[in-house]
Amino acid sequence: MRSTGHRLGLLAATIGTAVFAALTVGSPVAHAQDPVTLGGGSGLIVNGETMCTLTAIGNDNRGELVGFTSAHCGGPGASVAAEDAPAAGVVGTMVAGNDALDYAVIQFDPQKVRPTNNVNGFQIDGLGPDPVVGDVACKLGRTTGYSCGVTWGPGQEPGTIVNQVCGQPGDSGAPVTVNNRLVGMIHGAFSEVLPTCVVKFIPLHTPAVTMSFNTQLADITAKNRPGTGFVPVGSAA
Repeated sequence: MRSTGHRLGLLAATIGTAVFAALTVGSPVAHAQDPVTLGGGSGLIVNGETMCTLTAIGNDNRGELVGFTSAHCGGPGASVAAEDAPAAGVVGTMVAGNDALDYAVIQFDPQKVRPTNNVNGFQIDGLGPDPVVGDVACKLGRTTGYSCGVTWGPGQEPGTIVNQVCGQPGDSGAPVTVNNRLVGMIHGAFSEVLPTCVVKFIPLHTPAVTMSFNTQLADITAKNRPGTGFVPVGSAA
């Protein structure tokens, strides 16, 4: 015969199991934050306050998920969040840059970011050569959106190109493409005399100064920085 103490022990164990089951039934299950989709033209928040635009995203020769924006948005160590998903928190960190060529390399957390080569219909199919006079270039910025215009030629500063696309604060780093191939990123306005973008009743605006992405990649490769061997996601042969 089992003792009274043994029976009480079994009873206590049964009650404990029932209570645990009652507490866990219907309890919410914690889910990891879904990855944030980012691509060329996506809005970025740097160091929690500066708004800029992602140039492109892909992998370097180390297999890291990297992207680019303007160096004047922030320097190495700066945190990067997604404008469209601020609740996701920091999704990347700036790991290299060059103020003269105005580029910053961002290393993204592949667990938090889903890369894309198409943002709101703006497609990046790979890298292209520097545009020449007459080439039609297009850009997508988080502030002014999509615009296209003719290429006027090299800019006054080394590594720059002048395109008749528009840009305003927040568009810094915005991708510039020719035939859906990445050729540069928005650096700034060519002149402060005219408006920086098309406005109602004034269909005339200053060109934008674009940094040559090929010049930037050459500098990155020469210094063996993160981003060396960059291949944009979705690149076509």
